[in-house]
Amino acid sequence: MMEKKHLHIAAGIIKNSHNEIFITQRRADSHMGGFWEFPGGKLEQGETSEQALIRELKEEVGITVIHCELIDTITHDFPDRRITLDFFLVDEWENAPFGKEGQSSRWVLQAELIANEFPPANRNIVDYLIQNASC
Repeated sequence: MMEKKHLHIAAGIIKNSHNEIFITQRRADSHMGGFWEFPGGKLEQGETSEQALIRELKEEVGITVIHCELIDTITHDFPDRRITLDFFLVDEWENAPFGKEGQSSRWVLQAELIANEFPPANRNIVDYLIQNASC
């Protein structure tokens, strides 16, 4: 039996002082296309999750991370792949985030996130964020 491809991904939950979270939409032609997500991407060889997060957020949404904190790690199995997601709360950054690669993006109140708008692997963290929206 062929071993599944394993991807390790760092994702940033970019949260502003108004309890809003910045999310981006996956390209229609990508895996899980059309779903909303927390921006981030795959770790490169020899990179830590935090280093990947900082690099990816600069590339994808144009921000320079000043402070982030790992809040959860989950592993999710798809039929063709296994992914490990490290979710970081990003609460200090420079520049205004935007969809640098042409992807749709928006700020959404933490309490108004909708879990089923996200890929299955993200839904537990979305539920957690909704339940802890007053934090």
